[in-house]
Formats: sequence, structure tokens, C-alpha cells
Amino acid sequence: MTNGGRTFFGHPWGLATLFGTEMWERFSWYGLRAILATFLVASPAHQGLGMTEETAQAVVGVYGALIYLVALPGGWIADRILGPRRSVLWGGFVIMCGHISMAVPVPTPFFVWLGLLLIIAGTGLLKPNISVMVGKLYPEEDDARRDAGFSLFYLGINLGAFFAPIVVGRLAADDRWHLGFGAAAVGMALGLVQYAWGGRRSLRGVGGRPDVPLTPREMRRFALLVSAAVAVAAIALGAWAASGTFTLSRFTLVVTVLILVVPVLYFGYIMLGAHGLTEDERSRMKAYIWLFVAASIFWMIYDLAPSKLLFFAQNHTDLSLFGVPIQAATTQSFNPLFIMIFVPVFAALWVKLGTRVSTPQKFAFALVMVGLSFVVMALAASLAQGGRVTVWWLVLVYLIQVFGELSLSPVGLSVTTKLAPTAFKGQMLGVWFIAVSVGDAVGGQTGRLGDVLSEPAYYLLLAAMAIVAGLALFMFTRRLRVMMSEHHVPEPPPIR
Repeated sequence: MTNGGRTFFGHPWGLATLFGTEMWERFSWYGLRAILATFLVASPAHQGLGMTEETAQAVVGVYGALIYLVALPGGWIADRILGPRRSVLWGGFVIMCGHISMAVPVPTPFFVWLGLLLIIAGTGLLKPNISVMVGKLYPEEDDARRDAGFSLFYLGINLGAFFAPIVVGRLAADDRWHLGFGAAAVGMALGLVQYAWGGRRSLRGVGGRPDVPLTPREMRRFALLVSAAVAVAAIALGAWAASGTFTLSRFTLVVTVLILVVPVLYFGYIMLGAHGLTEDERSRMKAYIWLFVAASIFWMIYDLAPSKLLFFAQNHTDLSLFGVPIQAATTQSFNPLFIMIFVPVFAALWVKLGTRVSTPQKFAFALVMVGLSFVVMALAASLAQGGRVTVWWLVLVYLIQVFGELSLSPVGLSVTTKLAPTAFKGQMLGVWFIAVSVGDAVGGQTGRLGDVLSEPAYYLLLAAMAIVAGLALFMFTRRLRVMMSEHHVPEPPPIR
């Protein structure tokens, strides 16, 4: 797959196409994420929607949760209907339409909600399947080059994530929100052009067909099922709205509960269904459930960056670095910058430590780190009660959190594939992303605690939850390792 000998840093040229596509898709995603919460709380006089910070936090949380949840049906659609290549193309197109919808400068919020819905649907098609296509560029036995290719691909993700908040945040300054949304649309359009133009030759034969296409009968049944589900959801929402009890805050709470039900049903289906699981597989799945809960707690705190921490940056910090004024959105670039710096450090560290540090210990360390980051936030919030504080507090918070992410995110992908029962090997990576979905949804609801807790107490409560969970994992590490039959497995880079 090298396009006549042409390579991208020694890899198939198709990786260059996918690298650029993912970089621009992440530019659009992180660009929107960097300004969405502040747009939602801005008053109509400032071209925003005038929400409370608590409601905006819940909306951003549910939005992020659904982004990861729809990766499951998105992967299924690629496997059974479109194939990965067309799924990425249509997904990118739908995402672009979503950003265009949000860029329409009209006072009604209809186009905002339509845009977010389109972005969720499009990301579900694009995000899981572009990673699949990266893997398909390499022969089945070429594990070493495939891992190196994913590392390059991951660099593209973080380049887009780093530049997006800076560019979009600058364009959206002074209430020019729709210009920022438009920039995200342009980013996705550039990614689509590169994908369609560059992929004509470099991706020929890669992911062009679904692996197990639906039969015509199955396709009719699928269309009927989707139509019925959409109709039921529309009727339920219409009835709720007609009752006069519908509010955005209640809606996000209902969606959060539904998201929490998904892993409960799924793990129940695996553990209680007649799937021929061996005793060893059951033991490993029991261990995995505890790791899943730990990961959900981690993401609950970590993914408050585009809401709670963004509000703190805007309302309580002196927005300047080295004397240079910055936008609140720019603080969202700290995380990908630190990731790019420390990924090779942690990769080398895990290789050096080998089996001396187990997966539960890495998860425990991640939880303690994200908890300590909120101890720092509690101190910063306490100081901010007397006036604005330096933005370097947030730099420190994001640095600590990245140490946690690099201990959990790539390890989680690896342990998910290792602990998955044979009957569920193809589905379990999607289950890992449900942990992110659960964390994002619950994290969005924690804004309600602001009604009963001070700002410092809020951060300390979440910090205590994470640290206690981390210490519990440390205590039960030996038991979990026995349940997992753990041995060292090389870990891929984290892909978000």
C-alpha cells in the first residue's frame, strides 16, 4: 500500500492522507469544544444562549458522552453497510454540515442544536473507522510498523487539538462565536478535500467494502428498526415538551441515566448470557469491570476541561502567558501540548518498568494524579475568591492531568483487548469508549453540586473521590492481577 514506492516517514502513503484527515477533524472537534461552553453561557446580548454555567456544563458533558457512545453504532455501520472508507467520507461531510449549521448567525438556537446533532452523528461514523483504516494499511503480521504508524497518527490528532483552540478562540473573541464555528467547518472541509483527493490512489483497496455486508432482507429490517426508534424518540420528546415539564437540565439528566444503563446492560449480557465463557474469561471480565469503573471516574474529572476549567479560566484568571494576552479557549491547548511532549517519555518508562508495574497500579496512579490536579484547582479557586489568579495554575493542573492520562488511556486500550472474551473481541474496544462516555455524562452533572458547595469544596470533593478510588485500586492490585492473569503486553498510544 505504498503508492508506487512513495512513503510517509517510511510508512504507506495512505497514512499521510489519514494523518491529515484526522488532524483537521480533530481541529474542528477541539476548536468547537474550546468555545462551546462559553458560547452557551454568554447572554443573548453577547450573541450567546444565556444558559447558567451548571446547565452549560451538563450540555457539554452529554455532548461529549454521545460523541463516544455513537462510536459503537458507527463501527457497526461500517462493518455491515458502508465500509470504513465511505463511513469516514460521509462522517466528515456530516460533521462539516454540523459546523456550518452552527456558524449560521441567527438568534434562534435551532441551528445550534441541529449542528451538535450532526456533529455527533458524523463523528460516530468517522472516529472509529479512520483508526480501522490505519490498521488496514499494514500486513496482518507487521505489528511493529503498525504500532509506529499509530504513533504518527496520534501526533496528527494532537497537532489539530493544539492549534484549534488558539485559532478558533482568537476568531471567536469579542462575541464572534459564529466565526469560530465557521473556522471549525473550514477545518473539516480541508480534511475532507485531502481525504477525497489524496485517498483516490493512496487508499485504493483499503476499507472499500463492509466486512460482513447486510443482506437485502437484513437491510430492510435495519431501516425499519431505525425508523421506529426515531419515531418513538420524537413522539416521547414531543409529549415531554407538550407536558410543560421539559427543560434542558432535565433532558441532560435523563440522557445521563440512559448512558449509565448501557454498560450495566452490556456487562450483564456478557456475564449472564449463554456465550460459553470459560472460568478464566469470567474472572478477567470481573476484573475489567473494576477497571472500567476506575476509568469512568478518571474521565469524569479529566473531561471537565472544556466546561468547568474553561469557566475558571474565563472568570478567575489573568489571561496572559509571558506577558502575552491569550483567550480563555487557548488554555485548552495546554493539554495536547503536554501530551506531545510526554508521550515518548511515558512509552519509554513503561518499557523500562515492564511487568514491575501492573495495569491496576497504572490506573491507580492515573486516578491519584487526576485527584491531585483538583486539589491544586481547589487551592486556585480559594485564592481566586480574593481576585483573579495567574493562569499558570491551570498550566500546572493540565500537566498533572496529562501524567494521569498517559498512565490510563493507552493502557486501557491494551488491557481491553487482552481481557476481552473470545466471543467479544471485536466489540470490546467500543466498550472502552463507553467508559469515556459515562465519565463525560456524569461529570457534566456534577455542576449541580455548585448549588450546595463552594467552588473549592466542589474541587476537593471530586479530588477525594478520585484519590480514594486510586488508593483502593492500589490496595487490591494483587487480587486484580490474579483475576486478570496479567502479563506484559505492549501498549498502543492513546487515541481520543
